[in-house]
Amino acid sequence: MDQNEQVSRNWAMGCHLSALILYLGIPFGNILGPLIIWLLKKDEIPLVDENGKESLNFQISLLLYGAVAVILIVIFSLTIILIPLAALLGMLLLVFGLVNLVMIIIAAIKVSNGEQFRYPLTMRLLK
Repeated sequence: MDQNEQVSRNWAMGCHLSALILYLGIPFGNILGPLIIWLLKKDEIPLVDENGKESLNFQISLLLYGAVAVILIVIFSLTIILIPLAALLGMLLLVFGLVNLVMIIIAAIKVSNGEQFRYPLTMRLLK
């Protein structure tokens, strides 16, 4: 593997790992991190273009799924009968956070090894 390929892989890995900024408490850091790297390097490194879009699509998908869950939690909390369902959705939000963390790490490892990675259950908004 030559140096240019390693640099490409490192930047592509950065597209995934930069989503971890969210866990530092930066709102929307999971979208801003990959977005910044993707915008800076997408035109010069094709691997970054591919992985940046993949990371952004996954993060945006999780954001949308989470927003729907929060809206449903609020609606369900207003009724006595559906409060248990609201609690289950609250737990689902915690699962989203854990799945996000695990998938980011898997994606970064795969890209580092030169493998292509596709996040599951991702809406392909950026093509």
